Formats: sequence, C-alpha cells, structure tokens
Amino acid sequence: MSTPQTQRPQPDPIRFYGTSWVDHSRGYGARRFALGLGASLLAALGVLGLKLGYNGLTLSQSASWLRILVIVAFAGCTAMAFTRAMSGWTRPRAAGEDEAAFRSIKIIGFVGILLAYALRSAVEAPGERMRRMDHEAAVEAYERLTSKRSRNPSRKGGRAGAGGKRR
Repeated sequence: MSTPQTQRPQPDPIRFYGTSWVDHSRGYGARRFALGLGASLLAALGVLGLKLGYNGLTLSQSASWLRILVIVAFAGCTAMAFTRAMSGWTRPRAAGEDEAAFRSIKIIGFVGILLAYALRSAVEAPGERMRRMDHEAAVEAYERLTSKRSRNPSRKGGRAGAGGKRR
C-alpha cells in the first residue's frame, strides 16, 4: 500500500486576476489599473443615479425629513460598506461574523464598495494580501513537511551515540 504524495500547494485564484497575483504576470498591472478605473466610473454612475433619485424626491415635494432620512441612510450605508469591504480585503474575518446580516447594507451602500475596490486596486488586487499570507503559510508548511521526509532515516538518533539516549 503506497502513501499518496502531497503536492505543493497551489494559490487560490482571485476574481478577474486568476493566479496572476502570485508573480504579477499576464497583464496584472494593466488589469489592476483597468478594474480600478472601471470601479471608479461605476461609482460615479451610482452617485449620478442616487442624485437623480433624490431629485425625484424633491420634485414630488416630499417632506424635508424624508429627504434628510434618505441622505443619512445612503451615507451611513455607504460608509459601513466601504469600511467592511476595505477591512475584508486586509484582515481575516472574526469567527462569529455573519456576512449575510450585512447584505442589505452592502446593497444600499454599493458606492462605498465600488470606491473601496478602486482604492484597493491602486495598491494591489483586492484580497491579495490575505491570499498571499495563506499561500505562503501553506507553502512553508509543505516545505517543512517535505524536508522532514527527505532526511536520512539511518541518522535518526542524531549525536546521541550508540545507545541512542541523549543526556
């Protein structure tokens, strides 16, 4: 019965980048620039859409408290979505965090997510730091595992001498 050989860990792909984030190949820089620019343009279109919606509230002569409430709701959701997106790409999530609970906030604050994506793309691919840390830890564990196996088993006792006991 033979033991299965372990293979070197492969990096997880990132959406729109694949595995080019590992060695920054295959147009990684151009892709990062284009996606950041696209996210910025989509955020601007989102702000324009929100402005048109607000103008509709103004034209319908709705109460001023309602218009203020809409502004506060969109601004608050945008700020929360921005901070959650930025922290999600740089730090691992806590064990008890429930992402489904923030889904509606992220939908309302979509402009914040787009701005966070654009800003993060200026530095690296969103999520690259966490994926790189995970990949490097997996490769390091693999290297430790394979280096232990490649030692000479006849030298198992080390410098202990013939008795095999260390003092």
